[in-house]
Amino acid sequence: MHIQDPEFTPFLALAVFIYGLAFGSFLNVMIYRLPRGFSVVSPRSACPGCAKPIAAYDNIPVFSWLLLRGRCRNCKTSISPRYLLVELLTGVIFLAMFLKFGWSWATLKFCVFGFLLVALIFIDAEHKLLPDKLTLSGFFIGLIFTFIVPVPEFLTAFFPIHWPHSLPRGVALRFDSLIETLFAAALSSGLMFAVGEIYYRLRKVEGLGFGDVKLMAMVGAFLGTKLSMFVIFAGSFLGSIFGFAVMFVIWRKRVARWQDLRKMPAAAAKKRAWKSVPIAYQRFQIPFGVFLGSMGVAAVFIADPLLRWYWGLFL
Repeated sequence: MHIQDPEFTPFLALAVFIYGLAFGSFLNVMIYRLPRGFSVVSPRSACPGCAKPIAAYDNIPVFSWLLLRGRCRNCKTSISPRYLLVELLTGVIFLAMFLKFGWSWATLKFCVFGFLLVALIFIDAEHKLLPDKLTLSGFFIGLIFTFIVPVPEFLTAFFPIHWPHSLPRGVALRFDSLIETLFAAALSSGLMFAVGEIYYRLRKVEGLGFGDVKLMAMVGAFLGTKLSMFVIFAGSFLGSIFGFAVMFVIWRKRVARWQDLRKMPAAAAKKRAWKSVPIAYQRFQIPFGVFLGSMGVAAVFIADPLLRWYWGLFL
């Protein structure tokens, strides 16, 4: 029997899922330590409450958190559900990549991509930070993978590159893929930089951090031009919905404050609150990397069918 035989698929899927849980456990270490400037290698994991090292039998992904009911065995300090969520999410992403691409280099490539994005999503959500150690490393890893799993053609479809005839076709295709990757990374990060710069010049407030620019360079290196454009527009759409929701919450709180403290009529309180929303909103940092990263994972599965459906509306 061969490893590609269908009989092996359930066992391979289970193994990939378990590997995903294990990598998710390591991601929790990275999410906690990288923003604080700590080493992700040593010392071993310890309880944030009592600082006692966590025993190996209490560090089993998912199961340990459930058995201990989210608390330290020693001091009973509560352990965030984020640890459970990250492990499960990483396991599911690894499994989904395997089910989509099978036993292939593409599965490895997109598991690495998902691994990096999960770390960036949760770090940005908690710390409003996208570490260079992940975004820049991810960019170069994406460049390396482009020689093994080529990105879909876009630029070279419109402007074919005529390599010397002496160059083997397989090598020429990989050089085409490298050009595509560099173009996708440059276009994606350039668009993010331009949007951030325009926003700053219009509002005199930083709208996008440079971490988002480097994140999109990484996304472009892994996905190519077409899918990275999908990530930008879909991520912006989700971010806008989140932004409007935040504004609505701020408005509701301000209305209640004006009514309770100043005893203003409802209509006057709503009008006064609405005027103060833009000022309060400027102080609120939206972790845009969360939406870009989420759409980066989603793009692997849904971008192509959604784009085909969209273009079909115009044909």
